[in-house]
Amino acid sequence: MSLSLDARQRAMLQEMRVTVWAPGEAAAAPPAAAAPVAVAAARLAPPPPAAVQPPPVVHTPAPAAQRAPVATTPVAPVAAATAAATGLAVHAPQALYPGADPARTPAGLGGGWLIVAEIPHPAEPLSGDAGKLLDNMLRAMQLHRHPRVFLAALERAGSGNGNSSDADVAGQLAQAVVTLRPAMVLVLGHVAARAALASTEPLGRLRAGPHTLAGCPAVVTYDPAFLLRSQDNKAAAWADLCQALAIVRAAAA
Repeated sequence: MSLSLDARQRAMLQEMRVTVWAPGEAAAAPPAAAAPVAVAAARLAPPPPAAVQPPPVVHTPAPAAQRAPVATTPVAPVAAATAAATGLAVHAPQALYPGADPARTPAGLGGGWLIVAEIPHPAEPLSGDAGKLLDNMLRAMQLHRHPRVFLAALERAGSGNGNSSDADVAGQLAQAVVTLRPAMVLVLGHVAARAALASTEPLGRLRAGPHTLAGCPAVVTYDPAFLLRSQDNKAAAWADLCQALAIVRAAAA
């Protein structure tokens, strides 16, 4: 049995919540109802299996004996630092007390003295604190009254003020001894001692042993600049000076 309802009747039934199916609508209904089922089925269906990732490849380092040599850029060797000290320049010996009266020179001082020392200002060797101390040391020995007391000043060759840069300092000083013929060579300081005696011994050993330079006796002691920094060594320096005086007096006797 089919109902033929007009639009007004359908609207009234719809207001009363009565659903009326027309013959042509019954066949079309299933597809509409199938949609929720398809959605539900899609929700319940198991998820597709995840793509299996291959295990990570672990690279095991080959033993040292099997490793291929790595190409490296050759590095130029670093030049070794030079340990040699700056060369010394030897100044021509100069008389320290040229105005001294030979007639009033005390006895027992010999025919002359040669002082060898590193001097920062060779043109004025008795200036400055170190120069004044050197003057006091020589005056204590009465050498300021001797006209033949000479100083062979050593200076770093890098300063450009020296008249020679020959490395054979000992040879030049020996020549000065031959020319001046002093009774004693008094060497002050480690630098001067190693240069004059061509020795690498420490200052303590150089002070202890007797020395000769070109046949002339030589005594090594501290230099004035060091004594200014180390006052405790002044007594030892005075003992060295007294030893030098004793050697000269013994030779004169």
